[in-house]
Amino acid sequence: MNVAEIKLNLINKITELKNNSIVEELQKILDFELDTVTYKLSKLEKERILKAEEELKNSELIDNDSVNKQIDTWLKEK
Repeated sequence: MNVAEIKLNLINKITELKNNSIVEELQKILDFELDTVTYKLSKLEKERILKAEEELKNSELIDNDSVNKQIDTWLKEK
């Protein structure tokens, strides 16, 4: 199946969807891929970026394993 056939197949499937939330999620994916939506950072994300910038300025670098552990902890909280 070539790209044109895949696109037509997707269009047909999308028009048959009854669940609006799936259509909305598809729209988000397409917007992201086409770079038409600006991602807005949360207050927490902004604060963490500023903290990371300060750590970098102060040469307070963190090794990769520590960062991965912090990410895992953060993801478990969500």
